[in-house]
Amino acid sequence: MRIKDEIAYRILRRFSPPASWLTRLTPSSAPASSKLAAYFGDHIWPELAGRTVIDFGCGRGADALEIARRGARRVIGVDVRTEALAVAARAAEQAGLADRCTFVTAVNEPADCVLCIDAFEHFADPASILRLWATMLRPGGKAFVSFGPTWLHPLGGHGFSVFPWAHLLFTEDALLRWRSDYCDDGARRFHEVAGGLNGITIRRFEALVRQSPFRLASFEAVPIRAARWLHNRLTREFLTSMVRCELVMERTGSHQPEAQAREAVESLACARGQCFVTRGLMGGTGF
Repeated sequence: MRIKDEIAYRILRRFSPPASWLTRLTPSSAPASSKLAAYFGDHIWPELAGRTVIDFGCGRGADALEIARRGARRVIGVDVRTEALAVAARAAEQAGLADRCTFVTAVNEPADCVLCIDAFEHFADPASILRLWATMLRPGGKAFVSFGPTWLHPLGGHGFSVFPWAHLLFTEDALLRWRSDYCDDGARRFHEVAGGLNGITIRRFEALVRQSPFRLASFEAVPIRAARWLHNRLTREFLTSMVRCELVMERTGSHQPEAQAREAVESLACARGQCFVTRGLMGGTGF
């Protein structure tokens, strides 16, 4: 049962806003640490070495730079936030990796792998994103995906989860009204905020993959450490801290029906604080 809007808003005002709502990139910003080894283990590096890799939703470029250091032939970091791309490009220059790292808003060359870290729960239309990746990859290409927390996790509302499951206990209207006290972008729904949320669950993700040009080569629902002894097929929606998986192509992007490919290219998706207009990301309709 949800708390009525006015009461909920008064309760929420007692909490401090999350730092992410107040943080802005500046010229002195720098990439954070790469999460790839922690998420996928050291076996990820041979998978990427010598290949062209797209870091989809690269942010400030931490993972892209680490992939280049570990031997990727070429890394293309894609994001729509030009301020984040500027931070990433400057870091690549300082690290002597600018010859192998490119940070762009549009992709105009095919790749061997797509990497997507901490972004899938933010895409406005995740089904179209999967179809889009298929058009970016060469035949036999792979996608490595990690995201979380998913929607039913205690903190699945990200900044809106001021305490466990607050995003489910309070209404969307109350939560967005509270956020509007600190952010003036006019957002009225979760998917409209910077870094919007699509409410994805594990079950929905698996269904989307089944309907996509990919299949799951590996899949793991990583449990919340403190609750791992309770984690099972019945409880995983509530007790999974992160999903990580490898997707492989079942059919190439060039074999997609024209209408389906066009839908993917024209879809709108949000990740890492801004909206991805995938027409711009592609730089065209295909390879």
